[in-house]
Amino acid sequence: MAELEIHHESEHPSDPMGRKVGVLAAILAVLLAVVTIASHRTHTASIMHKSSANDAWAHYQATRVKYHSVELGENMVRVLGGNGDAAKKMLDDYAQQKGKYEKQSADIQHEAEQAGREAEESEIRALRFDIGEGLLEIGLVLSSLYFIARRTMFPILGLAAGIAGVVVAATGFLM
Repeated sequence: MAELEIHHESEHPSDPMGRKVGVLAAILAVLLAVVTIASHRTHTASIMHKSSANDAWAHYQATRVKYHSVELGENMVRVLGGNGDAAKKMLDDYAQQKGKYEKQSADIQHEAEQAGREAEESEIRALRFDIGEGLLEIGLVLSSLYFIARRTMFPILGLAAGIAGVVVAATGFLM
């Protein structure tokens, strides 16, 4: 009958540094997950703001086309020598439409510019999260190198990169 050999943890030499590095790696991994999610959500928000800005600019252009069409109609009435009540009524209607389109254009332009600013702010925040994410990944990899090389230099460098990553990512949360 084959013998079953059971190994207990106490049979292996204890590595207290390895346990500390394992905890450090776990903490870095959790922080990395949080920053990665924040990065992805911020990139999505940036795309949504950019899409809103593009839609608003398209609406602005359509309104300006309407405005210019009204100007064209107004010019046609004048060029064709429209005198009389019907022409005056038409020119008054055109003037009213021009005022409406002018106001709409200004409002839409403001909306488009605001959405553009929000997209830029989201892109800046996303960049900070991306840099923080990269530094946390570097920290995690450097810390893990301890288990291959058994050199304390690696977790120290990993901790430094992790702290730098948290600081940079925190600036994204604070914006």
